[in-house]
Amino acid sequence: MSKQLEPYVDDVRAHYDLSDEFFRLFLDPSMTYSCAYFERDDMTLEQAQMAKIDLALGKLDLEPGMTLLDIGCGWGALAKRAVEKYDVNVIGLTLSRNQYEQGRKVVAELSSTRFADIRLQGWEEFDEPVDRIVSIGAFEHFRRQRHSAFFAKCRSVLRPGGRMLLHTIVVSPPKPDAGAVGLTREDAHFLRFIVRDIFPGGQLTLAKMVKSRAVEAGFDLRREHALGPHYARTLDEWAVRLIASREQAVALSSEETYEKYVEYLTGSSSRFKDSRIDVVQFTLTKTLDPVP
Repeated sequence: MSKQLEPYVDDVRAHYDLSDEFFRLFLDPSMTYSCAYFERDDMTLEQAQMAKIDLALGKLDLEPGMTLLDIGCGWGALAKRAVEKYDVNVIGLTLSRNQYEQGRKVVAELSSTRFADIRLQGWEEFDEPVDRIVSIGAFEHFRRQRHSAFFAKCRSVLRPGGRMLLHTIVVSPPKPDAGAVGLTREDAHFLRFIVRDIFPGGQLTLAKMVKSRAVEAGFDLRREHALGPHYARTLDEWAVRLIASREQAVALSSEETYEKYVEYLTGSSSRFKDSRIDVVQFTLTKTLDPVP
């Protein structure tokens, strides 16, 4: 039996445990830290984040009483919504101590016969049967050398007929149209800055590689839904909020950290706007086990 993979705890905590108060300066009240879904132009950021959560959960074909595994559950907003609207049980996994503590507070306020269990645990350590899996904005932390292991783990814990929704940022390959050159040297420097100063250990991959690894592990791809323009607007809203709270942000962190976050938010937005990077929701179903 192969040695248990060790979760990348230090890399995750280096970003997400910076300060809940710092993140509150630019996130919406639900503390949802991923691409929102502006279903209507007049939506607030908070409404669009809930619309994104519903978009993801709506693709899972949830039924009351099912158990949903949320890999990279953040501060607990999706777990709370899944229990309240979809009447399911939720197990949420995070490596961030701050998210774990806040997430447990969020789900403790639920009044339901269903349970929501937030755990300080990586997917590498999880081994319980579940009916559905959702993972939003966490895959970028898993590193390419573990993608096959990740999908194999997800397939192994999903019950027969299981379904999975993976929401992740991907690099867009160069398009054959005139003048399209794909990622530039400037983009390469920006991505190095992100990995060095914002998301240690983070890696992006191509959509075709996500699909390839998922299929190799025993999944069928049911839908591929790109949301790039929605992430550009999300990042713009975050940047406006952070810049408006500059004084508080510096007091909670430092001038250097504040400037790095503004650069990360504005630089990422520009790359979503011209499709150099994208964010995609992949809807996957577990294939039937072969008959012996």
